[in-house]
Amino acid sequence: MQAGSTQHKPAWFVTGTDTEIGKTFVCCALLHALRRAGLSAVAMKPVAAGFDDNGRNDDVDRLLAASSLQPPLELVNPYGFKAAIAPHIAAEEEGRRIELPHIIATFAQLQALADAVLVEGVGGFCVPLGPGSDAADLAAVLQLPLILVVGMRLGCINHALLTQQAIAARSLPLAGWVANRIDPEMSRFSENLAALQERLAAPLLGVVEHGTTPEQAALGLRLPQQGK
Repeated sequence: MQAGSTQHKPAWFVTGTDTEIGKTFVCCALLHALRRAGLSAVAMKPVAAGFDDNGRNDDVDRLLAASSLQPPLELVNPYGFKAAIAPHIAAEEEGRRIELPHIIATFAQLQALADAVLVEGVGGFCVPLGPGSDAADLAAVLQLPLILVVGMRLGCINHALLTQQAIAARSLPLAGWVANRIDPEMSRFSENLAALQERLAAPLLGVVEHGTTPEQAALGLRLPQQGK
């Protein structure tokens, strides 16, 4: 069962093999794919770090721009920190604490507004959020199937397989994965992609080519089966 009273609506938690591997870009592409499928779709980034003097964060702004509706910012991003550093360090420096129950409640409010919701994690799957909690805990308490974004570069196979193990250790379903070509010069791309397809126990939802827009990338993505 997913968090909230609208558990039958499609929703996924988008995680990645590392930071800076294109989670936000893929989220935006998936939002466009959902909208092309006739669904109103919105994304939330529960924890974001790195805000300018005007209180703006690039990732949050991009998710809002790709969403079907413009909900209140506090629903899209309940925890925002000024410094572009690890969230548990940023929270400590600002004298704040990331509370998972608050994120769950916020997600439920956002889910009530749209047909489908994407929840973008922060950094990799196990990034700390505070004393005794991390991004994996957030995925677990939300009880959402996961979409894994694999940043296609040297070392991605190891990172992807370790992330899959961490997801399985939480008994969470991996609904699918996206290969994001963050390194257009990656050597032996096809061979690496094949190795991942053989070893990841989830369907490949698509390959995002370097230099595309989210709208263009959406055309090459297929959505995970609902509830998986």
